[in-house]
Amino acid sequence: MTAPAALISARGVVKRYGPLTALDGVSLDIAPGEFFGLLGPNGAGKSTFMSLVAGLRPVDGGTLTVDGAGVSAGSRAAREALGLVPQHIALYADLGAETNLRIFGELYGLRGRELRSRIGEVLEAVQLADRRKDLVKHFSGGMQRRLNLAAALLHRPKLLLCDEPTVGVDPQSRNAIFEFLQELNRGGLTVIYSTHYMEEATRLCSRVAIIDHGQILALGTIDELLARLPFEEEVRFPANEATQALLGELEGHGELAVKEGVARFRPRTDYPLSRFYGLTEGRGLSARLFTSQRPTLEALFLQLTGRNLRE
Repeated sequence: MTAPAALISARGVVKRYGPLTALDGVSLDIAPGEFFGLLGPNGAGKSTFMSLVAGLRPVDGGTLTVDGAGVSAGSRAAREALGLVPQHIALYADLGAETNLRIFGELYGLRGRELRSRIGEVLEAVQLADRRKDLVKHFSGGMQRRLNLAAALLHRPKLLLCDEPTVGVDPQSRNAIFEFLQELNRGGLTVIYSTHYMEEATRLCSRVAIIDHGQILALGTIDELLARLPFEEEVRFPANEATQALLGELEGHGELAVKEGVARFRPRTDYPLSRFYGLTEGRGLSARLFTSQRPTLEALFLQLTGRNLRE
Protein backbone atom coordinates (compact mmCIF):
# COMPACT_ATOMS: atom_id res chain seq x y z
CA MET A 1 0.00 0.00 0.00
CA THR A 2 1.34 3.45 -0.93
CA ALA A 3 1.93 5.80 2.01
CA PRO A 4 -0.20 8.95 1.93
CA ALA A 5 1.48 12.07 0.61
CA ALA A 6 2.76 14.41 3.30
CA LEU A 7 0.32 17.11 4.34
CA ILE A 8 3.28 19.23 5.45
CA SER A 9 6.72 18.92 3.92
CA ALA A 10 9.73 20.96 5.10
CA ARG A 11 13.12 20.75 3.44
CA GLY A 12 16.06 22.67 4.84
CA VAL A 13 13.82 25.42 6.21
CA VAL A 14 15.66 28.47 7.53
CA LYS A 15 14.21 31.49 9.32
CA ARG A 16 16.23 34.43 10.58
CA TYR A 17 15.41 37.46 12.68
CA GLY A 18 18.32 39.78 12.01
CA PRO A 19 21.46 38.06 13.35
CA LEU A 20 19.40 35.33 15.08
CA THR A 21 18.76 32.09 13.22
CA ALA A 22 15.47 30.82 14.68
CA LEU A 23 15.23 27.78 12.38
CA ASP A 24 18.37 26.21 10.96
CA GLY A 25 17.77 23.67 8.21
CA VAL A 26 14.60 22.01 9.49
CA SER A 27 13.43 19.04 7.42
CA LEU A 28 10.40 16.87 8.22
CA ASP A 29 7.21 15.41 6.78
CA ILE A 30 3.85 15.25 8.55
CA ALA A 31 1.25 12.84 7.17
CA PRO A 32 -2.51 13.43 7.08
CA GLY A 33 -4.15 12.34 10.32
CA GLU A 34 -1.03 12.54 12.49
CA PHE A 35 -0.90 14.03 15.96
CA PHE A 36 2.58 15.47 15.61
CA GLY A 37 4.49 17.03 18.49
CA LEU A 38 7.20 19.70 18.54
CA LEU A 39 8.98 19.28 21.87
CA GLY A 40 11.57 21.74 23.08
CA PRO A 41 12.32 24.52 25.57
CA ASN A 42 11.17 28.12 25.18
CA GLY A 43 13.06 29.77 22.35
CA ALA A 44 13.77 26.48 20.55
CA GLY A 45 11.99 27.54 17.35
CA LYS A 46 8.62 25.86 17.84
CA SER A 47 6.48 29.00 17.49
CA THR A 48 8.55 30.16 14.53
CA PHE A 49 7.85 26.90 12.71
CA MET A 50 4.13 27.27 13.45
CA SER A 51 4.12 30.82 12.11
CA LEU A 52 5.77 29.70 8.86
CA VAL A 53 3.24 26.88 8.36
CA ALA A 54 0.42 29.38 9.02
CA GLY A 55 1.87 31.76 6.42
CA LEU A 56 2.36 34.54 8.98
CA ARG A 57 6.05 34.89 8.14
CA PRO A 58 8.05 34.05 5.01
CA VAL A 59 10.64 31.30 4.81
CA ASP A 60 14.19 32.65 4.39
CA GLY A 61 15.64 29.43 3.02
CA GLY A 62 14.55 25.94 1.99
CA THR A 63 11.03 24.94 1.02
CA LEU A 64 7.80 24.48 2.98
CA THR A 65 4.55 23.16 1.54
CA VAL A 66 1.10 22.49 3.00
CA ASP A 67 -0.99 20.00 1.05
CA GLY A 68 1.42 20.29 -1.85
CA ALA A 69 1.26 24.09 -2.14
CA GLY A 70 3.77 26.66 -0.96
CA VAL A 71 2.60 28.79 1.96
CA SER A 72 2.55 32.56 2.06
CA ALA A 73 0.67 35.35 3.78
CA GLY A 74 -1.34 35.90 0.61
CA SER A 75 -2.37 32.27 0.12
CA ARG A 76 -6.10 32.06 0.89
CA ALA A 77 -6.19 28.33 0.14
CA ALA A 78 -3.46 27.65 2.69
CA ARG A 79 -5.23 29.76 5.35
CA GLU A 80 -8.52 27.95 4.78
CA ALA A 81 -6.78 24.59 5.16
CA LEU A 82 -5.62 25.25 8.69
CA GLY A 83 -6.70 26.54 12.07
CA LEU A 84 -4.27 28.24 14.45
CA VAL A 85 -4.45 28.20 18.24
CA PRO A 86 -1.75 30.71 19.21
CA GLN A 87 0.32 30.66 22.37
CA HIS A 88 -1.20 33.95 23.51
CA ILE A 89 -4.97 34.38 23.75
CA ALA A 90 -6.30 35.97 20.54
CA LEU A 91 -9.79 37.11 21.55
CA TYR A 92 -11.64 40.39 22.07
CA ALA A 93 -11.96 40.54 25.85
CA ASP A 94 -14.75 43.17 25.88
CA LEU A 95 -16.98 41.15 23.55
CA GLY A 96 -19.04 38.04 24.21
CA ALA A 97 -18.01 34.52 23.22
CA GLU A 98 -20.58 34.31 20.42
CA THR A 99 -19.64 37.72 19.04
CA ASN A 100 -15.96 36.73 18.98
CA LEU A 101 -16.78 33.62 17.00
CA ARG A 102 -18.97 35.58 14.58
CA ILE A 103 -16.05 37.90 13.82
CA PHE A 104 -13.64 35.03 13.22
CA GLY A 105 -16.21 33.12 11.16
CA GLU A 106 -16.81 36.09 8.87
CA LEU A 107 -13.07 36.40 8.33
CA TYR A 108 -13.24 32.88 6.89
CA GLY A 109 -16.15 33.82 4.64
CA LEU A 110 -18.90 32.20 6.71
CA ARG A 111 -22.27 33.95 6.73
CA GLY A 112 -25.89 33.63 7.83
CA ARG A 113 -27.37 30.27 8.77
CA GLU A 114 -24.14 28.37 8.13
CA LEU A 115 -22.17 30.66 10.47
CA ARG A 116 -24.81 30.39 13.20
CA SER A 117 -24.77 26.62 12.88
CA ARG A 118 -20.98 26.43 13.07
CA ILE A 119 -20.90 28.73 16.13
CA GLY A 120 -23.39 26.52 17.94
CA GLU A 121 -21.44 23.44 16.94
CA VAL A 122 -18.06 24.61 18.27
CA LEU A 123 -19.50 26.12 21.46
CA GLU A 124 -21.09 22.78 22.26
CA ALA A 125 -17.84 21.00 21.45
CA VAL A 126 -15.78 23.10 23.89
CA GLN A 127 -18.57 23.07 26.51
CA LEU A 128 -19.23 26.82 26.44
CA ALA A 129 -22.73 26.89 24.93
CA ASP A 130 -24.26 28.12 28.19
CA ARG A 131 -21.76 31.02 28.31
CA ARG A 132 -22.16 32.19 24.72
CA LYS A 133 -23.38 35.68 25.70
CA ASP A 134 -20.82 36.26 28.48
CA LEU A 135 -17.93 38.66 27.99
CA VAL A 136 -14.59 36.97 27.42
CA LYS A 137 -12.92 39.05 30.14
CA HIS A 138 -15.11 37.27 32.68
CA PHE A 139 -13.89 33.83 31.53
CA SER A 140 -11.23 31.84 33.36
CA GLY A 141 -7.94 31.18 31.58
CA GLY A 142 -9.05 27.67 30.72
CA MET A 143 -12.34 28.88 29.25
CA GLN A 144 -10.53 31.46 27.13
CA ARG A 145 -8.21 28.74 25.83
CA ARG A 146 -11.19 26.59 24.89
CA LEU A 147 -12.86 29.51 23.11
CA ASN A 148 -9.62 30.19 21.23
CA LEU A 149 -9.69 26.56 20.13
CA ALA A 150 -13.31 26.90 19.03
CA ALA A 151 -12.42 29.92 16.86
CA ALA A 152 -9.73 27.90 15.10
CA LEU A 153 -12.22 25.13 14.24
CA LEU A 154 -15.11 27.21 12.86
CA HIS A 155 -14.15 26.67 9.23
CA ARG A 156 -13.49 22.94 9.68
CA PRO A 157 -9.81 22.94 8.76
CA LYS A 158 -7.87 19.83 7.77
CA LEU A 159 -4.89 20.92 9.88
CA LEU A 160 -4.86 22.38 13.40
CA LEU A 161 -1.79 24.18 14.77
CA CYS A 162 -1.68 24.29 18.58
CA ASP A 163 1.16 26.45 19.86
CA GLU A 164 1.49 25.63 23.58
CA PRO A 165 -2.29 25.86 24.06
CA THR A 166 -2.31 24.94 27.76
CA VAL A 167 -0.05 27.70 29.11
CA GLY A 168 -1.56 29.02 32.34
CA VAL A 169 -4.45 26.53 32.28
CA ASP A 170 -5.66 24.68 35.36
CA PRO A 171 -5.36 20.84 35.36
CA GLN A 172 -9.08 20.24 34.79
CA SER A 173 -9.25 22.52 31.76
CA ARG A 174 -5.98 21.11 30.45
CA ASN A 175 -7.37 17.60 30.58
CA ALA A 176 -10.56 18.75 28.81
CA ILE A 177 -8.46 20.28 26.03
CA PHE A 178 -6.42 17.09 25.69
CA GLU A 179 -9.51 14.91 25.39
CA PHE A 180 -11.09 17.25 22.85
CA LEU A 181 -7.95 17.33 20.68
CA GLN A 182 -7.65 13.54 20.82
CA GLU A 183 -11.27 13.21 19.73
CA LEU A 184 -10.68 15.59 16.81
CA ASN A 185 -7.61 13.65 15.77
CA ARG A 186 -9.50 10.34 15.91
CA GLY A 187 -11.97 11.97 13.53
CA GLY A 188 -9.18 12.54 11.01
CA LEU A 189 -7.95 16.06 11.85
CA THR A 190 -4.18 16.49 11.57
CA VAL A 191 -2.77 18.21 14.66
CA ILE A 192 0.64 19.84 15.19
CA TYR A 193 1.17 20.46 18.88
CA SER A 194 4.10 22.39 20.35
CA THR A 195 5.03 22.06 24.00
CA HIS A 196 7.91 22.09 26.46
CA TYR A 197 6.13 19.57 28.67
CA MET A 198 7.28 16.05 27.87
CA GLU A 199 4.19 14.67 29.66
CA GLU A 200 1.94 16.35 27.07
CA ALA A 201 3.99 15.05 24.15
CA THR A 202 4.01 11.52 25.58
CA ARG A 203 0.25 11.51 26.16
CA LEU A 204 -0.90 13.10 22.91
CA CYS A 205 1.52 12.63 20.06
CA SER A 206 1.95 9.75 17.63
CA ARG A 207 5.31 11.20 16.54
CA VAL A 208 7.55 13.82 18.07
CA ALA A 209 10.34 16.08 16.84
CA ILE A 210 12.71 17.22 19.57
CA ILE A 211 13.89 20.71 18.65
CA ASP A 212 16.46 23.03 20.19
CA HIS A 213 18.27 26.11 18.89
CA GLY A 214 16.30 25.87 15.66
CA GLN A 215 17.42 22.34 14.79
CA ILE A 216 15.66 18.97 14.87
CA LEU A 217 17.70 16.78 17.23
CA ALA A 218 15.55 13.66 17.06
CA LEU A 219 12.40 12.58 15.23
CA GLY A 220 10.20 9.53 15.60
CA THR A 221 7.52 7.77 17.61
CA ILE A 222 7.82 7.86 21.40
CA ASP A 223 9.12 4.27 21.43
CA GLU A 224 11.65 5.01 18.68
CA LEU A 225 12.96 8.04 20.53
CA LEU A 226 13.24 6.28 23.89
CA ALA A 227 15.06 3.37 22.23
CA ARG A 228 17.92 5.80 21.52
CA LEU A 229 18.75 5.97 25.21
CA PRO A 230 21.57 3.63 26.31
CA PHE A 231 19.61 2.44 29.36
CA GLU A 232 16.26 0.83 30.03
CA GLU A 233 15.69 1.96 33.61
CA GLU A 234 16.73 4.70 36.01
CA VAL A 235 17.04 4.27 39.78
CA ARG A 236 17.12 7.20 42.20
CA PHE A 237 18.07 7.12 45.85
CA PRO A 238 19.51 9.39 48.56
CA ALA A 239 23.24 9.99 48.33
CA ASN A 240 24.21 9.89 52.00
CA GLU A 241 26.42 8.06 54.44
CA ALA A 242 24.26 4.93 54.30
CA THR A 243 24.57 4.60 50.51
CA GLN A 244 28.16 5.83 50.12
CA ALA A 245 29.63 2.34 49.74
CA LEU A 246 26.91 1.40 47.24
CA LEU A 247 27.84 4.37 45.08
CA GLY A 248 31.38 3.08 44.86
CA GLU A 249 30.23 -0.39 43.80
CA LEU A 250 28.12 1.03 40.97
CA GLU A 251 31.01 2.80 39.28
CA GLY A 252 31.59 1.39 35.81
CA HIS A 253 28.24 -0.38 35.58
CA GLY A 254 26.29 2.47 34.04
CA GLU A 255 25.74 6.21 34.23
CA LEU A 256 25.94 7.47 37.78
CA ALA A 257 25.33 11.09 38.80
CA VAL A 258 24.82 12.80 42.14
CA LYS A 259 23.11 16.18 42.41
CA GLU A 260 21.65 17.96 45.43
CA GLY A 261 21.85 14.86 47.60
CA VAL A 262 20.13 12.54 45.10
CA ALA A 263 21.92 9.76 43.20
CA ARG A 264 20.71 8.79 39.75
CA PHE A 265 21.86 5.44 38.37
CA ARG A 266 21.19 4.29 34.81
CA PRO A 267 22.53 0.73 34.48
CA ARG A 268 23.98 -0.56 31.25
CA THR A 269 21.79 -3.03 29.41
CA ASP A 270 24.18 -5.85 30.44
CA TYR A 271 23.81 -4.96 34.12
CA PRO A 272 20.42 -6.30 35.30
CA LEU A 273 18.48 -4.50 38.00
CA SER A 274 18.29 -7.78 39.90
CA ARG A 275 22.02 -7.47 40.46
CA PHE A 276 21.61 -3.90 41.66
CA TYR A 277 18.92 -4.84 44.16
CA GLY A 278 21.04 -7.78 45.27
CA LEU A 279 23.70 -5.26 46.28
CA THR A 280 21.22 -3.15 48.20
CA GLU A 281 19.85 -6.16 50.06
CA GLY A 282 23.36 -7.34 50.89
CA ARG A 283 24.02 -3.98 52.50
CA GLY A 284 20.75 -4.05 54.43
CA LEU A 285 19.35 -1.00 52.61
CA SER A 286 15.57 -0.60 52.69
CA ALA A 287 13.77 -0.94 49.36
CA ARG A 288 11.87 2.25 50.28
CA LEU A 289 15.05 4.26 49.62
CA PHE A 290 14.92 3.44 45.91
CA THR A 291 12.58 4.49 43.14
CA SER A 292 12.86 3.32 39.54
CA GLN A 293 11.31 4.64 36.36
CA ARG A 294 11.35 3.94 32.66
CA PRO A 295 13.20 6.26 30.27
CA THR A 296 11.52 9.58 29.46
CA LEU A 297 11.74 12.19 26.74
CA GLU A 298 13.20 14.50 29.38
CA ALA A 299 16.09 12.05 29.79
CA LEU A 300 16.61 11.91 26.03
CA PHE A 301 16.62 15.71 25.78
CA LEU A 302 19.17 15.85 28.59
CA GLN A 303 21.38 13.36 26.76
CA LEU A 304 21.09 15.22 23.45
CA THR A 305 21.68 18.71 24.83
CA GLY A 306 23.25 18.35 28.28
CA ARG A 307 20.42 20.32 29.88
CA ASN A 308 16.83 19.91 30.99
CA LEU A 309 13.82 20.89 28.88
CA ARG A 310 12.86 23.77 31.16
CA GLU A 311 16.31 25.30 31.60
